[in-house]
Amino acid sequence: MGRGCGSQDGALEKNRLEFAKARTIAYSFLMFVQTKHRFSVKEYYRMAETGVLHPDARVELLNGEITDRSPIGPFHGSVTKYLNQVFTMAARGRWITQVQDPVHLDDHSEPEPDLALLKPVADFYRRRHPQPEDVFLLIEISDSTLEMDQAEKLPAYGRAGVAEVWIVNLNELTIEVYREPNFTGYGSKTILRAGETIAPLAFPDAVVDVAELLKR
Repeated sequence: MGRGCGSQDGALEKNRLEFAKARTIAYSFLMFVQTKHRFSVKEYYRMAETGVLHPDARVELLNGEITDRSPIGPFHGSVTKYLNQVFTMAARGRWITQVQDPVHLDDHSEPEPDLALLKPVADFYRRRHPQPEDVFLLIEISDSTLEMDQAEKLPAYGRAGVAEVWIVNLNELTIEVYREPNFTGYGSKTILRAGETIAPLAFPDAVVDVAELLKR
């Protein structure tokens, strides 16, 4: 009987030690999560002003995290130039075509999409960056950044209320069209391929030919 009690006590002590270890790990993890810092847009700019971020650094702020922007390859660059020309020629004063400049989503996000069609303002946004309500269409041109653009940027654009987003998927030679923004992303998704055309919802006459855009 004495041996049975000793065995039971040993098991209880082992369980107690395992529980204490698990609690310590959980507490340590919780402390790590609690101390993770989300940068604000003001802090982001302050880092640039004080030299923490190099003036030529290719970075952007999304959901409080500063991330490096990938180098732009020739195909990516040519698609950007093509779209810039199509939309600039079609604008006729109805929008401003912005190329690789910031859009201020909220206090912790200021990404730099490849293109955006903006509401015209007299000072060309001289005193502030465009905000979601200023954007007719936002375009990301994606190759190595495809996963991030789909999984992180797209939900952020939807939460902020950007009306329409295109992801030009250079890997699969398609255009992903997202409309109906909501808190988790977008309610409508359409994938277009060679042989099809697409135009911004706000401007049906500004037509882009998918095959012409994505031909190599």
